[in-house]
Amino acid sequence: MTPNLAGKNIAILVASGFDENQMTEIQRGLVRAKARSHTIAPENGVVNGWQGEGWGHHFAVDAQIGEALGSDFDMLVLPGGDRGIAKLKTNLHTRRIINHFMEAGKPVAAIGVGVSLLALSGKIVERIVTAHESVHGELKAAGAEISAEPEILDGNLLTSNGEDIAIWVEDVLTFFADADMERVAA
Repeated sequence: MTPNLAGKNIAILVASGFDENQMTEIQRGLVRAKARSHTIAPENGVVNGWQGEGWGHHFAVDAQIGEALGSDFDMLVLPGGDRGIAKLKTNLHTRRIINHFMEAGKPVAAIGVGVSLLALSGKIVERIVTAHESVHGELKAAGAEISAEPEILDGNLLTSNGEDIAIWVEDVLTFFADADMERVAA
């Protein structure tokens, strides 16, 4: 059964070159859960996905990263994609948004190389994460502990190495729903 995330605003942070499959799978899951997903990107208008060996489809950008505020969103998703992640790492607003979620203890779900964006925050010291092996070095340098498990939940962080996107999507929906219930109970 799909959890109900009605009324929740989910930020999906991407830049052109993001992993289109990871992005579309989480978007579909969020639609099923009745959440409102918002594509946040440095680009204005549209952002271009990457599919396999080439450029994929264009997606509408709901807010430019420089104008987006973390406080407007309940949860954050960080899909992978080498090209997109490289662009986001050079944008100072990426750190600002991720820092907001980390400092507020809001749920963050990241997959594959997208997990490496967490290193920008400086707030993953002694946190346990998993990610694509290509970014293990920078996560370790930021103080994170790397797990060999395909998926790890550590507090407000759910990270995946990207091996099974379908399982990750279902776990993200459950994680977001559980995190929302904890906030309501607090």
